Amino acid sequence: MTTPVSEATQSTASKSVETRLAAKFDAMLDKLSGAQPLARSVHQTDVFQLAEALMDSEAGLRVLASRAGRFDEAGVFEGGPWADPGRLQPPLVAGSLKATGVFPVVETLSELRVLAIARGDSTNESMSQDDARRFLNDIMALNLDLVFPRGTEEERISAGPHHASNLRLFALIVEEIGLEALRREVIEEVDQICAQRPIMTGGIRRMVEMADRIPTDDEAGYDALDTYARALTGPTPMTREPHTLGQYREALLGGDPTEIETEARAFADSMETTGLVSRQHAVLLRHLRATRPELLPVALHLNEVGRAEFEQNREFALRLLKVAIVPSTAQSIYGFAKVLARGLLSRTEIQGGLDRLVNLDLMSDVRKTLLRQRAKRDGVTANTLLVAGALSVLGQPLGIGQGNNPTCQAARGLSLWAQHAPGYLLELLVAAARDGTVHMRFGDEVIESDKVTTAAVRPFDTDLDAVSLILVPHLDRIYEEMMRRVALRTEDGHKWVNPGLYGRWVPKGFASAFSDISQTAVDSFEDFVRRFFATHHPSYNDGHRLMYPNPVGLCVTNGHGDYLGPHAVSLQRIEVDPEGHVRAYFFNPNNEGRQDWGHGVVPSIRSHGEEEGESSLPFAQFVSRLYAFHYNPYEEGDSYAVPDAVVEEIEEAARNSWGRAFKWQAT
Repeated sequence: MTTPVSEATQSTASKSVETRLAAKFDAMLDKLSGAQPLARSVHQTDVFQLAEALMDSEAGLRVLASRAGRFDEAGVFEGGPWADPGRLQPPLVAGSLKATGVFPVVETLSELRVLAIARGDSTNESMSQDDARRFLNDIMALNLDLVFPRGTEEERISAGPHHASNLRLFALIVEEIGLEALRREVIEEVDQICAQRPIMTGGIRRMVEMADRIPTDDEAGYDALDTYARALTGPTPMTREPHTLGQYREALLGGDPTEIETEARAFADSMETTGLVSRQHAVLLRHLRATRPELLPVALHLNEVGRAEFEQNREFALRLLKVAIVPSTAQSIYGFAKVLARGLLSRTEIQGGLDRLVNLDLMSDVRKTLLRQRAKRDGVTANTLLVAGALSVLGQPLGIGQGNNPTCQAARGLSLWAQHAPGYLLELLVAAARDGTVHMRFGDEVIESDKVTTAAVRPFDTDLDAVSLILVPHLDRIYEEMMRRVALRTEDGHKWVNPGLYGRWVPKGFASAFSDISQTAVDSFEDFVRRFFATHHPSYNDGHRLMYPNPVGLCVTNGHGDYLGPHAVSLQRIEVDPEGHVRAYFFNPNNEGRQDWGHGVVPSIRSHGEEEGESSLPFAQFVSRLYAFHYNPYEEGDSYAVPDAVVEEIEEAARNSWGRAFKWQAT
């Protein structure tokens, strides 16, 4: 029988490896320093190989950082473009870090050298200490995705093999240099992310905590950040003084009715303004449940529908609150409020489904997976985490994110069902959590997720909401199996897979900009564009509105308009915006709806009539990045009426961006 290796033993072993590598690295630096010019390139290679091994851990990176003052003297950069730190250009850093081969290693060593200069541990004639700090601030400003990683589509596709090492590098730079010069950028970042109301807020919390430590004389910036910091740490009069959660509970027990009502209103206003919830809010709700349940609608900032829903289903709402809302699940309070605002508790299948989750006999693996996500051991059960997660997803269908996983199809499926088939979603969740399988019919057969053996095995980012954490692996396997079964058909497999995976909410009509399944050539693009106008634009589709989100495929591009790859989003609605322009409003499952797609195509997340979690683009710009969509043939309007100039403008935009990566068939 094999004896398990303890964490302490593993840690000791890891330190031992790093110690040996550090000793070897020192020896290699000595050899390089004393090597003859003709032999230096060989020793440089040895240094780079050892450096790459050390970069694989935080401790190893610190080993390199502590020796960075020796790099120039030893000749680490001699003969290459990094030799003179005064000639380094911040805009080139990202490309080197995301490249393959030796470039990310040398770039990392270069940043560590600059960091040593900035700290005053090393000097260089061509770069002063102030220059070094300015350089590091510049690269942080140009690489906020590494300072504050957010798992965007571009980041997943173009991160490169050293992404984890790059994140460690920037974390070290932030630790040493701070973020004073980036404070305004941080505030803007927090504000923009919060506006999208994601379910997962860990990244926001880390950003606020980090930025809150930055001293500043900028009162406006301080006030803006303070709003978010207090939303997380306690935005009410009774939470202004430091309290443990237990002490806050005691204070509530001794508070007078006016103080308690003031607390309830302050928490509600903060949550509605920022989308963030503090742990104390959960303590207050539990207190109100036991003492003044009539104040719960106030503390949840419920609208008229929500208040009526609460009164009609008071007993069940109070039971849910007791089971699901504790300090460690406090962020689910926002979802709970939105569930009430949607009137979901009046639906029998929702009450039944949530009730089943409370007492569900979870599989051992599911229980361990859920409990592993806790920030601390606080006695909460896996069932509590699952129910709280279900409330978040049902209340925030557009707050679901795919994390750092290539699973946009699964994420948009969860979003669609949470909006239009919440009972079905709960059925799937029960099956996955209790039985370890999800069954879906595809054609004449049933696919069972636990029996799919052909799906690719890949790393799975677990920074997901509880529902996604349990369901996405099953949905991903089913999706891949469906795609495998249609692989030999002559058209894009999504024509059949989207209706098969998502269900009856997806129209059977399908249009693609590509001529065959290989998706190497664009064909009949004018017909494609005209059909989308005739089925979706209110001026040409006989006034038919979207009944359900449409799973569409986009050709995602970077800020230069270069093709990155296909991406699945859900087209939520087509509406005239407040400025009188027709816009496409869509759900981007990567939780980052404001990516710059180049050539002026930058999705908006607010100020153009967007609902929480939506992105939007002017209709024509959206079409310029579209490559596949579903439609109802019986609701197709007048494609011939779309002006030629509009179609030509869209085609030109497509050709000059993602279209450069494909052949275009002559028409």
